[in-house]
Amino acid sequence: EVQLVESGGGLVQAGGSLRLSCTASGFTFGDYAIGWFRQAPGKEREGISCINANDNSTYYTTSVKGRFTVSRDNAKNTAYLTMNSLKPEDTAVYYCAASRWTMSPFVHNPERAAYWGQGTQVNVSS
Repeated sequence: EVQLVESGGGLVQAGGSLRLSCTASGFTFGDYAIGWFRQAPGKEREGISCINANDNSTYYTTSVKGRFTVSRDNAKNTAYLTMNSLKPEDTAVYYCAASRWTMSPFVHNPERAAYWGQGTQVNVSS
């Protein structure tokens, strides 16, 4: 059974940090790019970051660039999203997804994801 499980969400004050994890099973994790997406209440799902499968190249949208860092450990079948300088507008459910697509073509087209996690809630208080 294919699974992507996010963890690490929670409540944090503005300016604080969180690290989300995305742990995969049931497929060859190292063959897939991992994207991070988020969905705030009443808004569409937004792609924010991606890390390639093979060379660990990364992509960030302008909304998170310079504050968020994506990484992965293929030996642990896990990807991470380290979020610093959090703002109230970062409040959302955060999802990871796996795809054969990568970078901007994946992040801006979430329908290209092969697998999705169930999401983890991040709340940033002002």
